[in-house]
Amino acid sequence: MADLKGINLAMQTPFDDDGSINIGVFEELIDKYVDAGVHGLVLGAGTGQHPYLTEEECNNLYETGAKRIGGRCKVICQTSALNMDEVIRRSKHAESIGADALMILPPYFEGPSDDDGLFEFYKEIDAAIGIDIIGYNIPQATGISVSADLLKRLVELKNFNYIKDSAGDLTTHQEYLQVTSGVLNGADTTTVYALMAGTRGVIWGGANYMPHEAVKLYDLVAGKRYAEALELWQRMLPSLLFIWRTKYTPSVLRASELRGYGTGNVRRPLQKLNAEEDRELQRALEALNV
Repeated sequence: MADLKGINLAMQTPFDDDGSINIGVFEELIDKYVDAGVHGLVLGAGTGQHPYLTEEECNNLYETGAKRIGGRCKVICQTSALNMDEVIRRSKHAESIGADALMILPPYFEGPSDDDGLFEFYKEIDAAIGIDIIGYNIPQATGISVSADLLKRLVELKNFNYIKDSAGDLTTHQEYLQVTSGVLNGADTTTVYALMAGTRGVIWGGANYMPHEAVKLYDLVAGKRYAEALELWQRMLPSLLFIWRTKYTPSVLRASELRGYGTGNVRRPLQKLNAEEDRELQRALEALNV
């Protein structure tokens, strides 16, 4: 079992104006994030616009990323797909290039939503690979909630050792923590409280534009310096509230661009922030510079 403690940055995929992936910037970002002290990088995250990348693009991105990271931090690859054979094919590829773990959404479009169906989905993937699986609870996007009772069954599988919880419900999050230590927070606005509750680590999109602050927050909580952690959190929170309530990925990418990380471009069908949203984001980011 890989130790996915700390800040696992849900990494952006940098695009040029025409929507093509800029591999040079991608590699530069990896170096910047590793130098900031992140514990892991999630390639092809939702923040990396995974739904709008082809399988070939993902494979190339993961090969390039794993090589560039070169063991300096953990490598997590999203291998989600709707077609079962494709999920397994993507997962085997990610395993072959050195990924430490796979992040896999439940079957999110008119697939099974009952506990038995979800269990069988992950069971089949579990049997096909030999590295950690990170399940994914994000009901606001998938319409599927992973119950604590289902999680009890899933963690009995050989490789299902983690769940990313992006729902933002601290009650459910703490129920998960009663089941397994392999809980990763994925809701930006609850990060500090999840860490204080005992969450092993986070998979964090907002860390794209504030990697140093994210690592410092983790270190402060890990060191039980809670007052300092909450003081830092108050500077981080305005922008986190903005990205969580606005257009998430375009907001993260624009914030990253403003703070010197990436191009700020999105791939269709996503759209950039409008002028008023952009102004609001810039105002929210001012707290980080205090």
